[in-house]
Amino acid sequence: MTTYRTLGRTGVQVSPLALGAMNFGARGNRDHDDSITIIHRALDAGVNVIDTADVYSQGESEEIVGKALTGGRRAKVFLATKFHGRMGDDPNQQGNTRRWIFRAVEDSLRRLNTDHIDLYQAHRPDPATDFEETLGALADLVRHGKIRYYGTSVHPPAQLVEGQWIAERRGLPRSSTEQIPYSPLVRSNERDVLPLAQKYGLGVLAYGPLAAGWLSGGYRVGARQPKSYREDRIPGRFDIAAPGNADKLAAADALAKLAEDAGLTLIQLSVAFALNHPAVSAVIIGPRTREHLEGYLSTLEVRLTADILDRIDEIVPPGHVFHLRDTGAVPPAVTEPALRRRPLPAPSDTQEGAQPT
Repeated sequence: MTTYRTLGRTGVQVSPLALGAMNFGARGNRDHDDSITIIHRALDAGVNVIDTADVYSQGESEEIVGKALTGGRRAKVFLATKFHGRMGDDPNQQGNTRRWIFRAVEDSLRRLNTDHIDLYQAHRPDPATDFEETLGALADLVRHGKIRYYGTSVHPPAQLVEGQWIAERRGLPRSSTEQIPYSPLVRSNERDVLPLAQKYGLGVLAYGPLAAGWLSGGYRVGARQPKSYREDRIPGRFDIAAPGNADKLAAADALAKLAEDAGLTLIQLSVAFALNHPAVSAVIIGPRTREHLEGYLSTLEVRLTADILDRIDEIVPPGHVFHLRDTGAVPPAVTEPALRRRPLPAPSDTQEGAQPT
């Protein structure tokens, strides 16, 4: 029997595993009927949270989820989706503006075949849009009954605090959740986001417990490079020959050996680790096949001892991250040189070498 957890301060009871729907559709499992069968199996096993996004296969994932929740299943599901990513050629069909949020939510409601969304999340920050505008629009959707709660995904700690302050100052409903990557290989959020979530009562939906496949069991020292559909999308992040990945590969290998010694699969070790953090409400799993799902479901019976958790800390220290891209989003202040460099002074006729007129 599933032991449910409270989602932050919402009072909503959620299953420790949330079904992520990113792999349903063109970017993963293209068979709608098979995807629906996987969703139904998860629900029958006690999973009551489904997390998707409009940008997953450009709406196809939401459509599959909508089909799966017919026949009375919708009422028992805490349904979450996200907005932000580009959804068309129009430059305004993306981002976190009030204009786009109001259109995006209607599109998601139609695809999901529902009259409300339980949790509507800003998929990523939007530096071009005033955060107060975004939160105001989401608060209005709560008042309109289109959504029940709103949250964020991969937002920096300072913005999470700012969001709490904006809500208090304007008398808005507060953000209820934050979604972050978290696994034995990706631990940077232990420094700030997870403690902040506990301080402000945010529910945490942790995704990527297998660190984008690095903890699936295929990344071992001396083994062949595993195939990953992500290789072309994020060059270098998965190349085991890259110097920057040597330490990450060694850690993945050590974690695999630890799991073997404990009589666990690496998947069980990794998911159980993420579930063990007291700030985590649910861990998002992203199966593409029924076999993947069964492997994830087996983690619910796993409890890690203090000795195993201590050994994980020795292999990957708390707060550590191997690759900046593993954190979910690299802030523009890091990627855009113009944001961290003062502009050169304009040429002046008094500068050395200038000829007076």
